[in-house]
Amino acid sequence: MLNRRNFLTAAVGVAAAGGLAACAKEDEGSSGSDSGSGGGGKKISLGFAQVGSESGWRTANTKSVKAAAKEAGYTLKFSDAQQKQENQISAIRSYIAQKVDVIAFSPVVVTGWDAVLKEAKTAKIPVILTDRSIETADDSLYVSFIGSDFIDEGRRAGRMLEKILTKAGHKGAVKIAQLEGTTGAAPALERAKGFKEIMEADHKDDWKIVVSQTGDFTRAGGKQVMAAFLQSNPDINVLYAHNDDMALGAIQSIEAAGKKPGKDILILSVDGVKDGFVAMSEGKINGIVECNPLLGPQLMDLVQQVNDGKTVERRIKTEEGDFLQDQAKAALPTRKY
Repeated sequence: MLNRRNFLTAAVGVAAAGGLAACAKEDEGSSGSDSGSGGGGKKISLGFAQVGSESGWRTANTKSVKAAAKEAGYTLKFSDAQQKQENQISAIRSYIAQKVDVIAFSPVVVTGWDAVLKEAKTAKIPVILTDRSIETADDSLYVSFIGSDFIDEGRRAGRMLEKILTKAGHKGAVKIAQLEGTTGAAPALERAKGFKEIMEADHKDDWKIVVSQTGDFTRAGGKQVMAAFLQSNPDINVLYAHNDDMALGAIQSIEAAGKKPGKDILILSVDGVKDGFVAMSEGKINGIVECNPLLGPQLMDLVQQVNDGKTVERRIKTEEGDFLQDQAKAALPTRKY
């Protein structure tokens, strides 16, 4: 089980790493002054192993990290793992061999990291987790985690569904289809857990998840799985998607089946990317729990502190918001991702 620690709240809307991973896309670059040198003449080198580019959220997160590293003047060694754990492990081992100053990565799944992180610890290279957490019996294998409380996002989705149902005037049984994120990934496990907590506490008699399957956080996955859901369970009246991209894919299948998304099937999702807000402004998504991807500046501040040998918070949480359909048009002009 994850060791839940106290959260340090970070400011909302802060503006806004190539390892040679096998089969992974790579990118390396450096720019800026020596202000990122930690007081010496050498720039801080950061190895960053990204999950992939599976969603609009991930694309925004990658842009934020790259822009913030450039602004800080760090040498960034970046790898796209294409959603494969073995690629991230290869990238991390490459960063260790290159003797980078700090390693950061967003874990594809929660387990299976101890061996490679022990190698980084032996090499005395600090590791920072971003966006996603891991499960380990040895918390000394990483120095800090920066990201969202996914369990709380699931709880908030449950409370949001209560509001959506009330606003829609829904009466009777609530038959929920759940589009899960990547199997074994922290956001998939924890967004499901938080949502289930609300169901079991207050809606045992009227809410039921009738079907649940992974759409791998992708738009194509959401479309394909939702089409199968509608074939096996045509009376679904609520969709809970673990991210906007899967919800957007599901909308295509709902419309192809002759149903109206947002009306015949009420939809709530997590993330808050621009395309999600556009769909919400069109009445196709009823509510979104925000998950802020702009972690770059906070990550670079943390890298500097770690490189300087300072004690850092074990968990740093980003602030987020909840949005219902009638807020979508107002929020759209401010969407930076």
